[in-house]
Amino acid sequence: MPEKLELISFKLCPFVQRAVIILNYKQVEFDVTYIDLSDPPDWFKTISPLGKVPILKVDGEVLFESSVIQEYLDEITPPALMPSDPLLKAKNRAWIAFGGEMMMYVPQMMQAKSVEAFEEAKAGLIDKLSRLEVIHSSGTYFNGEEFALIDAAYAPLLMRLEIFEKLCGVTFLDSLPKIKRWADTLLEMPCVKESVVEELPQLYAGALQKMEGYLASLAS
Repeated sequence: MPEKLELISFKLCPFVQRAVIILNYKQVEFDVTYIDLSDPPDWFKTISPLGKVPILKVDGEVLFESSVIQEYLDEITPPALMPSDPLLKAKNRAWIAFGGEMMMYVPQMMQAKSVEAFEEAKAGLIDKLSRLEVIHSSGTYFNGEEFALIDAAYAPLLMRLEIFEKLCGVTFLDSLPKIKRWADTLLEMPCVKESVVEELPQLYAGALQKMEGYLASLAS
């Protein structure tokens, strides 16, 4: 186990949340340093190969890419949260990547200037979630009854959909009962609840107003 783990991110970042959930779940001590991504410090530009977050600093070394960080943290801190079966592990990796791509619908919906543009982005997201609905285990978690890395990977997206529902009155999971139950379970877990700053809903409300899109007109 490294002497010190430090995550670098910004407060709205859903990808760093994947790693924080894992560390919270395993009760591992770590630090988080938040930066302003629109005006990053020089030291961040030096250590981040892609100029993106999250970054994990490990005893002077640097890791990037959220799924890589997530797997590394899982490997160095027991118990393992990836399936032991090689095929299931590979399938989980593929669906984690799928979830990362799906996250791109969040800024699309936030930036949509018209109801038509918003509904188009929402329809794209629901189409992808429908694919997930089909292959979900129907159990408590994605693979069944045991919490896994893939659950932590999807919790940030599901949390943001809940925030938009509460702020704007829009719904996303009405036609997806397995995903809805999964979301309800994950969002009640302490490791998920405590993986973001307390003011996250307010930060999203402010971000929506700044973007002056369709969702901003619905936000209370």
